[in-house]
Amino acid sequence: MSFNNQYFDTVDGSSNRSSSLYKWENLTIKDRFLFAKVMGQKENCLPLLQRLFPELQITDIRYVETEKTVEGSIDSKAVRLDVYVKDSDQRAFTLEMQVYDKGNLPMRSRYYGSMMDENLLGTGQDYDEIMPAYVIFICPFDLFGKGFHRYTFMNFCKEDLSLPLGDGSAKIFLNTKGTANDVSKDVLAFLNYVNGIDAPDDEFLYGGVSL
Repeated sequence: MSFNNQYFDTVDGSSNRSSSLYKWENLTIKDRFLFAKVMGQKENCLPLLQRLFPELQITDIRYVETEKTVEGSIDSKAVRLDVYVKDSDQRAFTLEMQVYDKGNLPMRSRYYGSMMDENLLGTGQDYDEIMPAYVIFICPFDLFGKGFHRYTFMNFCKEDLSLPLGDGSAKIFLNTKGTANDVSKDVLAFLNYVNGIDAPDDEFLYGGVSL
């Protein structure tokens, strides 16, 4: 997942070779455009999802779209998803690079999940046909202050936490500044990479994947 030192167009698609261009060497994976550019490629996105969700045994990606605009009703707020993915087992994911804490991420994750759901069930489909949906925020800060690298939220019965709702939804907040021993070596290498810490022995991160 290394990058060549060259110029490329910004997300607006402009060919203006002045203000509308970035230089590779000035960007990091935390840049929203570069993150979408890199993760918009299956050979980059699939290994990351496999690292984050080994229990799902993801074997392939059948759909990936970057900067995806999702619109609801005429009066509702549209959202733009950084990287929207569907795997070969009918599961949906959105990967979001969130550099700043704007104080609204929990509510934003709820809204993103609801907008994903609106696009996952077609007219005439039964409710049990809706895909499992995962909203993932990658944050270079600890949103909840507990030191975890990963905070996973799912729906459970308040009166019996061993009883899941089973609605197939999850919100995950990855904290690159975590201190706990709570994630695999592969996931930690990626989070360190986001922080600018090298892991030259990691084939995925430094295997020379071109854009």
